[in-house]
Amino acid sequence: MAKDTPRKGSPQPAPLQNKKARFSYEILSKVEAGIALKGTEVKSLRQGGASLAESYARVDRGQVVLINFQIQPYKEGNRYNHDPKRPKQLLLHKREIKKLSAAVQIKGQTLIPLSVYFNKDGIAKVELALARGKTHGDKRHDERKKEDRKEIMRAQRRGGL
Repeated sequence: MAKDTPRKGSPQPAPLQNKKARFSYEILSKVEAGIALKGTEVKSLRQGGASLAESYARVDRGQVVLINFQIQPYKEGNRYNHDPKRPKQLLLHKREIKKLSAAVQIKGQTLIPLSVYFNKDGIAKVELALARGKTHGDKRHDERKKEDRKEIMRAQRRGGL
């Protein structure tokens, strides 16, 4: 069976981003992992039929599993289609899994996907982050910093500073 790789010159699909993750969580570290997908899941993901909203990863029996990552059924897949919310196994080295498992044991830390993309070889990858939830005050502080940066840029454009 031929590998499902993009042809030279064919555009790569845009990466799928989890925008709420950076707003709701403080990112402590990142790791790249492969995803074990079925054939129709890959085709649907290439068409952009996926959602990272409310998804998270969990270390379960020595494996990292992505929960609530929804990939819509491939419309030409008929009976070979998959369950849209099927837990997907993430492919990591054993030492990376042990490190993440130890980090998740600390109260308040969790594993969340930041983005899903295809690398240059056409293989589906997920950028996984070890994160800690932000409090309301943290979110407010970040919003204030963002507004201050915008104000500085406006002033520079006007020639005020």
